[in-house]
Amino acid sequence: MARLFLIIAAISGFFAVVIGAFAAHGLKQILAPEMLEVVKTGVQYQMYHALALLLVALWLTQKSAPSGLKAAGLAFILGTLMFSGSLYTLALGAPRWLGPITPLGGLCFLVGWLLLTIAAWRTRSAD
Repeated sequence: MARLFLIIAAISGFFAVVIGAFAAHGLKQILAPEMLEVVKTGVQYQMYHALALLLVALWLTQKSAPSGLKAAGLAFILGTLMFSGSLYTLALGAPRWLGPITPLGGLCFLVGWLLLTIAAWRTRSAD
């Protein structure tokens, strides 16, 4: 699972940069400024959680990796798809009924961070 998370983290980070650059240059003439801000928010959260997923993946390679890490990684992936994905599609004119998906993605992010906190709490210190 660590390898899969590393791959997904790298791909997610890559696309965060691609989407951010495309929005800043290619969509600047097409989208209203408030919609560009929506895309920017999606890109920021995607990158934050690509890095969080990278952390989870690297932690999973340790022998003493606590339980809950895989669930945290899955929550970050699902959160990125739902939160950032819905923001991107809404900014590009998707139907407004997709709007309620965004906070569900945010909830997935919160669950992922909570699971990461619990995993850290359960980790034995080498001190």
